Amino acid sequence: MVSAARIDWTKVDDPSPVFQAFPSRRSVVYGTKGVVSSSQPLATAAGLEILNKGGNAADAAVATSAALNVTEPCSCGIGGDAFCLFFDAKTKKVSALNGSGRAPMNLTLDYLRQRGISGTSIPLTDLNSVTVPGAAAAWIDTIEHLGSGKVSVADIFDPAIRLAENGHPVSEIAADGELLKTASANSDEILLNGKAPRPGQAIKRPTLAQTFKELVKHGKDGFYKGRVAQAIGDLVQSQGGVMDLGDLANHTSTWVEPIKYTYANDVTVYECPPNGQGLTALLALGILEALQERGFCRPLLEMEHNSPEYLHTLVEALRLAFADSQWYVTDPDFSNIPVEELLSKEYLVSRAMLFNPHKANPEVIRGSPVNSSDTVYFTVTDQWGNACSYIQSNYAGFGTGAIPKGCGFTLQNRGSNFTLIENHPNVLQGGKRPYHTIIPALATRNGELFLSYGVMGGFMQPQGHVQVLLNILRGFTVQAALDAPRFCISPGMPRGTDAGKAAGDANSEVYFEDLIPKVTIEKLKSMGHDARVVGGAGRGMMGRGQIIQKLHTQSGELVWAAGSDPRADGHAAPQV
Repeated sequence: MVSAARIDWTKVDDPSPVFQAFPSRRSVVYGTKGVVSSSQPLATAAGLEILNKGGNAADAAVATSAALNVTEPCSCGIGGDAFCLFFDAKTKKVSALNGSGRAPMNLTLDYLRQRGISGTSIPLTDLNSVTVPGAAAAWIDTIEHLGSGKVSVADIFDPAIRLAENGHPVSEIAADGELLKTASANSDEILLNGKAPRPGQAIKRPTLAQTFKELVKHGKDGFYKGRVAQAIGDLVQSQGGVMDLGDLANHTSTWVEPIKYTYANDVTVYECPPNGQGLTALLALGILEALQERGFCRPLLEMEHNSPEYLHTLVEALRLAFADSQWYVTDPDFSNIPVEELLSKEYLVSRAMLFNPHKANPEVIRGSPVNSSDTVYFTVTDQWGNACSYIQSNYAGFGTGAIPKGCGFTLQNRGSNFTLIENHPNVLQGGKRPYHTIIPALATRNGELFLSYGVMGGFMQPQGHVQVLLNILRGFTVQAALDAPRFCISPGMPRGTDAGKAAGDANSEVYFEDLIPKVTIEKLKSMGHDARVVGGAGRGMMGRGQIIQKLHTQSGELVWAAGSDPRADGHAAPQV
């Protein structure tokens, strides 16, 4: 097994000051009570505070989530969306919450064309890309449906409110903010003296604290009705958007049945169903299993880790998976999505038959994933054996960058993930939820909790789910599984378009971290892959993951093993 500890980092050429220490040597974090793993140390501390007050994994997840809004607003917040998977230790059941918002009811293709939008997606900075933010409702629903009942909503939001009111030092990777200056007139609510704060500078966010207080006092109505809702509507409409107070007031989260796939007969991976893209990870796992069972490739664990053979097999399986998911994944309230058929053994074998072990398949014409790492994933477990896998995002960094007056958060641009191609399943429609990239994951082994994990970062996420899981199954520790170099299939032409076909969507670029040997990259190029190498800050496209694994000890006591991605600012920490 190759672990991060065996790599000589002094020989890595990395000129970026932000990522100079990547990947740092980190030890696995162990605990016998609760554990929180997130991309911000202060957010991890917020989650631990709630665990110590008697809250469970769900309660602590919301506290962590709100604190992340304060400490990493360039990635997530109450102006974005959230998804959740929860493992109940008593029932051994997995629950799934879809906290994504819908397009304004009055938004149409005709209206966008009248505004001069002629492409295949809504521009990221156009406020018609703002879908109703779902995070606020998701937080309250998580507490009410999955929480312990031992801590109040006020308790749970108190750490985030203190951070916002009293101030906090900005961490290295989260120091950002240039977009905010032009997106709205309210940039000073997040910027520091009109500029993006530098690492180590302390900053206060009093208007965000007030937004949290209104959510605590009035519940969902504190966000979706009243002052905050009015500020959202006023801002969107001031820039040609059509979202109104009715769109906000009518928002609801959705409790859904998670989708799953059992790999290698004992590991069952759970994902949120469409409109999330978790289906992509399950399709890829199914295709990989079919390849091995039918003898189309050698067993993955017999291949050298990150060898040309191994990487080629994973890349091709994921390209096939994206080809399907980026056509079928949309809002299930508007289109029938044949999830069961897509994950059937017969269909997976038919997809596996397109695999060529010697070269990239030029016939895969759909599924050129768009990449963005502007998402926050975190995971929490508790002393009772529950696990909460949680993810939230503004989509592209600060989203639109537009800040509703007096609210302290930016509005997401998730609507840019609609296609503006008529008759496409994911075509824009009023009241519809778009294809969604953010996906938490959970895995059980023989019915018992195995992993609560995720890898944030746009269309990198299902790719990260597959790569990290296979690292664990290979025998890597949770930290080594995150440290290991990754690849990311990158954007091609707009998804599913004739222009995309003509431009060669089948051979979308595949980016590899520069810790993968040059000879491996050259071999992949000879097999037909458009293989590129990234280092420095470019490694951000590989996403940032967190993992908590439940260890089954001989003594039978509860032991957690946790890891946190060195590509981010945070860490994992156990409850004392």
